[in-house]
Amino acid sequence: MADQSQNSAQEPLKEGEPVQDSTPEDRPQITTVSKLEVTEGELKPDQSGDSADVQLKEGEKIEARPGDKSLCNPFMENNKGLEEYEKILRRLHLKDQHQRTLTSEDFIKIGPPVNQTNHIFEEDLVSTFLQRLLMLDYRARYIPVQQKSSNAKDSQVLPVSESDFTGDVLDLLFTTTADSNQSKEDHIHPMDVQMAIFHCSDNFLRQKMIAKLSQCQYALPLLVRHPAKADIEYPLWTLRQISKTWKICTKAENSNIVEMKSMPIYKAKIPLVSFFRLGSLSVSKSQLMNALINDRHNTFFHRNCPGSTKSRHLMDGVAEIAWYCPAGKSNDFFNDCVAFCNLHGDSLEMVKQREILTEISSVIVVLIQTLEMSQESKAIISMLFKSQKPLVILGADNDCSAVQMTPQKYKLGLKERSQSDVSEELKEIIRNILSGPHKSFQLETMEKMTNEVRVDEEAEACQNGKSAAMELVALIKNMDIAKIKEVFLPCQGLLWYEWCKVNKELYHLKGDIEKEKAHKTQQLTELRQKQCDASNSELMKSFTESLKSLPTKAGEYFLKWNRILIDAISTDDLSSILQKYDETWSEVLVLKKKDKTSEELNTKQAELEQLSKQLQSATFGLEHMFREMGQIYEAHKSLKKPAEGQQAEWTKYPELAADLMIKGHPIELMDGDAGHVPLIWMSSLIQEVIKKLGDQRVFVLSVLGLQSSGKSTMLNAMFGLEFAVSAGRCTKGAYMQLVKLSEEIQKDYRFDYILVVDTEGLRALELAGNVTLHHDNELATFVVGLGNLTLINIFGENPADMQDILQIVVQAFMRMKKVKLSPSCVFVHQNVTDIAAAVKNMDGKRRLQEKLDAMTQLAAEEEGCAFDSFSDVISFDVQEDVTYFAQLWEGSPPMAPPNPGYSESVQELKAFILSKASKSDGILLSHFGTKIQDLWNALMNEHFVFSFKNTQEIAVYRELEVQYGNWTWALRSEMLNVENQLYPKVEKGQLDKVELTDLSNQMSNTYEEVMKNMEAYFSDDKNKEMLVQWQGRFENKIKDFHEDIVRDVKRKLDEVIQQKNARKKLDDKKTTFENKLLQKSKELAHECLEEGEEELEAQFDADWNHWVKELTSDTKPIENINLQRDQVNVLRDLGFEQKLIEDSKKTQRYKNLLEIGNYSDYITAKKNFAGFFGDLKKMVFGFKEQEDIRSLIKDVEKECLDALKSKPVATRGYTSTYLLDMAQSIIKHIKAFESGRNYVFKKEFTVDLSLFVFDMAESWLLNSYKTYKDNNDVHTYLETKKNEYYSIFQSYCKGSSSAVVFGEMMCKKLKASAVAAVCNQTGVNIASEMRSRVPAFNGNRVNLEKHFLKSMAEKEDFNSFIIYFRNPRKQLEAFIKEEVERYLSNKEKINPHTILSKNVDDISRAIDQALFEATEDVKKKGGDIEMWVKEFSTKLEPFLTIDTISCQNFKDINNFDFLKEEMEKGLKIITKEMNNLSLNELNKCRQRPEQILIDQLCNCCWKTCPFCYTVCTNTLKGHSPDKHSALFHRPCGAIGSHYRGTDQLYTKFCTTAVASDDGFFPDESDRTVLYKEYANAGERFAAWSITPDNSTLPYWKWFVCHFQTKLEEYYEMKFDRHGEIPQQWRMYTKEEAIKSLDAM
Repeated sequence: MADQSQNSAQEPLKEGEPVQDSTPEDRPQITTVSKLEVTEGELKPDQSGDSADVQLKEGEKIEARPGDKSLCNPFMENNKGLEEYEKILRRLHLKDQHQRTLTSEDFIKIGPPVNQTNHIFEEDLVSTFLQRLLMLDYRARYIPVQQKSSNAKDSQVLPVSESDFTGDVLDLLFTTTADSNQSKEDHIHPMDVQMAIFHCSDNFLRQKMIAKLSQCQYALPLLVRHPAKADIEYPLWTLRQISKTWKICTKAENSNIVEMKSMPIYKAKIPLVSFFRLGSLSVSKSQLMNALINDRHNTFFHRNCPGSTKSRHLMDGVAEIAWYCPAGKSNDFFNDCVAFCNLHGDSLEMVKQREILTEISSVIVVLIQTLEMSQESKAIISMLFKSQKPLVILGADNDCSAVQMTPQKYKLGLKERSQSDVSEELKEIIRNILSGPHKSFQLETMEKMTNEVRVDEEAEACQNGKSAAMELVALIKNMDIAKIKEVFLPCQGLLWYEWCKVNKELYHLKGDIEKEKAHKTQQLTELRQKQCDASNSELMKSFTESLKSLPTKAGEYFLKWNRILIDAISTDDLSSILQKYDETWSEVLVLKKKDKTSEELNTKQAELEQLSKQLQSATFGLEHMFREMGQIYEAHKSLKKPAEGQQAEWTKYPELAADLMIKGHPIELMDGDAGHVPLIWMSSLIQEVIKKLGDQRVFVLSVLGLQSSGKSTMLNAMFGLEFAVSAGRCTKGAYMQLVKLSEEIQKDYRFDYILVVDTEGLRALELAGNVTLHHDNELATFVVGLGNLTLINIFGENPADMQDILQIVVQAFMRMKKVKLSPSCVFVHQNVTDIAAAVKNMDGKRRLQEKLDAMTQLAAEEEGCAFDSFSDVISFDVQEDVTYFAQLWEGSPPMAPPNPGYSESVQELKAFILSKASKSDGILLSHFGTKIQDLWNALMNEHFVFSFKNTQEIAVYRELEVQYGNWTWALRSEMLNVENQLYPKVEKGQLDKVELTDLSNQMSNTYEEVMKNMEAYFSDDKNKEMLVQWQGRFENKIKDFHEDIVRDVKRKLDEVIQQKNARKKLDDKKTTFENKLLQKSKELAHECLEEGEEELEAQFDADWNHWVKELTSDTKPIENINLQRDQVNVLRDLGFEQKLIEDSKKTQRYKNLLEIGNYSDYITAKKNFAGFFGDLKKMVFGFKEQEDIRSLIKDVEKECLDALKSKPVATRGYTSTYLLDMAQSIIKHIKAFESGRNYVFKKEFTVDLSLFVFDMAESWLLNSYKTYKDNNDVHTYLETKKNEYYSIFQSYCKGSSSAVVFGEMMCKKLKASAVAAVCNQTGVNIASEMRSRVPAFNGNRVNLEKHFLKSMAEKEDFNSFIIYFRNPRKQLEAFIKEEVERYLSNKEKINPHTILSKNVDDISRAIDQALFEATEDVKKKGGDIEMWVKEFSTKLEPFLTIDTISCQNFKDINNFDFLKEEMEKGLKIITKEMNNLSLNELNKCRQRPEQILIDQLCNCCWKTCPFCYTVCTNTLKGHSPDKHSALFHRPCGAIGSHYRGTDQLYTKFCTTAVASDDGFFPDESDRTVLYKEYANAGERFAAWSITPDNSTLPYWKWFVCHFQTKLEEYYEMKFDRHGEIPQQWRMYTKEEAIKSLDAM
């Protein structure tokens, strides 16, 4: 720091030439004198030469003389100092911070770019200083400040005329005072800025700030006087985190031995050289000290530094310390670490600080003006001279060379001497002194030296944290460092390594893979149990208890203290191992060049491997305790039952870690020692972060690069993070750290945090010669997959290094492309010598592009895909996405400061990253958590691309399927309403044509609403960036669905119109029939007025039969059909024996043809193969053949039914030719199937298949024929009218008027239409209600499958499972029907009568209203009965359509009020009857709830897995280009799959098999394909996505065990030998099986 002097007359020293390397021979010689010669004003020692009486003993305190000043803070002698301090705070906008301290959180945020220009105002100084400092820009001390309104053009102009241009005016040019209006305030001294921030910061920000100052090779505060308090502070806490590394070179016989030392600086016992001045001097003490430490860097700020001002208010009385660390070279200034302390200001006034420094120093250097020495100065010099402390007196007004006056007492003149000469002589003096016995200084023990100095660590929170940490560290203090983890952290050691090893083996199973999987799963459980048993160590108890119980601030101190104390314990061991490792590695490199096969090389490599293990054991830090917490949590969580007394503790671990992550602590993502990601721990930790912060969006920035290439240093400088950077503590595995965006810039981004992922270096030395390549590929793929943006860090321009990393990176990005992830990347070239050379950089970019393209082509061959250039794989612009970094150090470490160009490069890269990030949506924390799981699970498998399952994408897609179901249901339910309106009109002949456009128009509002909702979902949902990939496809699907249901309703209505047209003859006769019947009934009634009820009925029956004969004399009745007879006749005519047919019909075996387990009884060998095969019943009939026969049955059934349904049975009737056509088609298919096979079907199969198809067709045929008969048979029509006319007959017999009879007739017609309308609407309403309220129906296809499987397990009906395996749709439809029946009978949840009553009320109100309005209108218009009927029908039309009624016999009706009253009476009865309708009536309606739900829920994909025949669970029927997938795969043996050539059923799951090293036969040939490469087996295999699944899948394991015997009987095979059921499967209960479905 500049030592200020206001009254000095002498010029400061000029800097001399740079110091040259020198040897002891040519170093300055020191003259020795026996007595100190004095001149006037100089110190005169005792003339007798006897100074024993005043000689001080070593370590004795030097006290000031009585009457001396004993002030530590003369600055406070008046209030001016305090005023200046407050003024500085105000100018820096720190006045408020004086009350509320600055914290790290205030600055460890991502804010606007740091201002690198000179346009900085005072209010921005604090933030700019700290941000630049955090980025290791040592120019943070030299920030030019722009004064507001300080431009020349703003200066005041003095009015001076030519006539006034006299000598007086000229004097103005040379005056030393300025007009008060002209004067301006000096800018704040740079060190005042630093100290003001220091005073206003909390201990953690101070510590961070001091650590960065240390990295910038600046001096640090050792003793600080507070400007507002009369005390001195020793900021030991701020120095605790600083470590220094140096090398000591000692000469041996013919070589130099270099010993490396690395330790926390507070532990170092080293010499301290203290400098202070007495009085005011013209020379700069700080500048002189800089020459002793680093002559090219201003370690101490001095008066000639940029930005220095004459006014300095906060540095006087501050003692700063800096260290010289040798590099182990011959030109080192000193051969060991030396501390230098600089007391700023006049030490005459800083008594306490001077006394402390005098006491603790090894050497004292005093600068003094010898000619003008005060009495006080003389007294101090005298006392120092008489003490035993080495003393060097620098005379500012003396030009003498170095002189040794007495032992360890020197004087040296400064006047008119070059600084280089002075510094060389001073170095030699200090070297001489330190070469002998000298006092050592240690920062840690300095706190005990005086009670008058306040130590920052005395704060209560700090002490509480320290006490807790000391208790913890006491447990390990005297232990062998390599044993600590083994004893106290057992869960992360061998048990965890073994667990990882076994877990990886799960992806490489062989042989009986399910048995092997069960065995390994059991091993994993046992290892977890051992972890639980070992998890109660005292160390972890102490650690977690302190984390939980300590208040927030004390907890922060606790963690810091732990890091400090643990580092102190492990430093020495680590240093020695690292040195041995470094030496051995160098020897290995030398030996490799000589002979790569030598025995010595093998020995050294083994030694290196052993050192690597030692290094791993000896590396112990806070991260290992967090890792242990993770393992304890994983062990207990995976066992699902906490160890006794541990539940409350381990369950809190994720919350504790989440709190730390939110505060900005790095959290281990991948365990670098085990090379594994603890997925359970990670998942729970991220969930806890989400609970505390919400599901925030984060932008994931990851970094990849070679080991020790400066990745962590770059991230720390960029974001102010704390990733491990020292050579001994290189990042292992991967760590993540949250960095919040500041409020200033948050509005410009679509995320709230940047999540930085730092990784261990690729090609780590510890892994050399082991599994480096696989590990690197794994790590690169994982990190690239996690990142929204990955920084590829390349150190230097070594082509070999570049090629290694580029190959790994390109392959990682290629894998992301293939699994539809699209991260981006930026290449960072560090340590580039000339980053300004544009031409060179362009050439470098060109070469990088060429290398990337070459690597892409190589990787494409390996990954089996076609990419020619890197830009085919990833969006990459070599001009934009490549940056060049200056080298980190400005000179050679350990004394070199960081290069300012490096800081600028960091800032530019940060700005570039943020500009790219501004275009990204980032990723939700929840999605990030699942992506970790997905990537790691896929990496465990050899074939990443085949194995990758994007869980979050699947979850988002499943939710989209649910929404798709809602949208389609909205369209379907509206379409059903439209159909219900139009169907009666068509049926009753009131509408004879339906156009698609008319239907579309009626649907338009609903369709537009659905499209609007869909657009809102895709644009507003939190997962919109993921949803966008499906938006176009789903929009098209909805459009197609809309068009399909419109076409389907048109088809139905067209069929009704067609049927209506087909019965035109009958319809034409109806009016005639009805008028005649009405007239005859009326006439007969007048004849029978006096007869009783029985006689009336008998009379009516007799006359009715006569009327029917009369009316149908010219038509024949249509006969019923006999399908059973026709089936037998058709088969018999085709040549099949009667007995075969009768046997099949009697046993009804044909009904279960699809569910048969073994078809071998149906086949016989062809003649040519009879001798070879022998008895086919004894041979094992292949599973593939069984499935082919089953497929034949399904195909034949579908084709025959489709052909039959094209026949006009409903309009033209039935003929047995239809059955014959089907039977002939069946025979044709069977013959085609037999060709090329070595067997043929017996006749029994043809008969059974024919009867099976006939049976499937029977229902449709009978229904269609009934429609035909109802529409065309006059006899049938008249029979339906008998009761109606008997009622009319009865009314007339009772003497009722025409109005009464007409009213009864109208009510009957209304009832028929109303009941149909109510039932159909109720069917739709019930379906809608069930879809929203029944859990099985209100989700997607996967949800339906879960409930269906649960239902089957509950019933335990083996046959239901078999039907499900063979005909899944049939069984699922049966399940839907059962659910409908169950829910209709369970009136608590859905009461169909409530829905029915509402619909009845609605219809009744509509009829009442229409009746009232029609009557009133006719009365006003004076109309007749025909007008009334027309008006009434028109007003009912939106709700009901009634049959036309002839008014021919009722023209006498003119009292319409009476008619209305009569109809109202009838309507009350109708309403009551409709309210009492039974469920059976509902089931007879056209719109049946189960059929509506079947149409909605079963309109999905029905493709089956090529291995286990599980149905695809995609809700969309045509979901291309997405592959088929299923959530519930099952053991292949459940569907009869077995080992070829044996009767042993498979137990393997296909999801297990695809992770194994086993193979399979894709067809009947001998060709085998690895399960891992199943997609290469053919189209039906490639169409499926089957990802490895290590979950336990208890459901199907329970099924196989529960129904083992029945399965074996059904398939006539055994679960034996290779197919033996693992014992662990038998432990699952039905309840566990059912519950397991919910977890999927």
